[in-house]
Amino acid sequence: MTDKHLLTGSGPGPELMLFDLDGVLMDSLPVMRSAWGTVRDELGVELPFESYAEHLGRPFADILLLLGLDRIAGLAEVYGTAATRFSHLAQPFAGVGAALREIAAMGCRLGVVTSKSFARAVPMVDRLDAPFSIVRTPGKGRGKPAPDTLLLALVDAGTDPAHALYVGDMAVDQEAARRAGMRYAHVGWGYGSPDPEAPTPLILREPAELVDLARTGLAKGSA
Repeated sequence: MTDKHLLTGSGPGPELMLFDLDGVLMDSLPVMRSAWGTVRDELGVELPFESYAEHLGRPFADILLLLGLDRIAGLAEVYGTAATRFSHLAQPFAGVGAALREIAAMGCRLGVVTSKSFARAVPMVDRLDAPFSIVRTPGKGRGKPAPDTLLLALVDAGTDPAHALYVGDMAVDQEAARRAGMRYAHVGWGYGSPDPEAPTPLILREPAELVDLARTGLAKGSA
């Protein structure tokens, strides 16, 4: 059962909707898979992509630490170069662009908060052809599940956490939103599952439900 109090907040719809990028707005898994394959081929890293993918949503350096790969010289550079080379493989999820433009037309502001580097995130955001006013990446600070990037995005927008909502696809997104004091919705078309130890969030089944969420704070059919 959906825990509605996490969704309704203090008003019918959010003033600001923040989105994770990979797995929420863009299907970039083919890019990551190809880039990881390059790391394996060039550096002899034996871990399969599935091991890497278990930690998606965190900053790349944090994933390397969790995998015990932080001391392999040049790994981040090889991955980043390959990810740029394969960036054409990423595509917006069907219906996402139209939903974002409709949400913006309602007067709700849009932003992206991602663990991807700023240099790689911005070209993907531009391909969505929607009026994003905020793009936040970890930089030198802490990435998800820490709330830092979400809180900085709220500062950028001049918006109170109670009037904002974060849309993600991984348990670290859910935790970051909770720690930032924000409402959270989880997309069912993404790459991960909600935290089984936390209250069940609203799960969106298709991008069109993003519009309902912006309008009322709930999606059609939510329980």
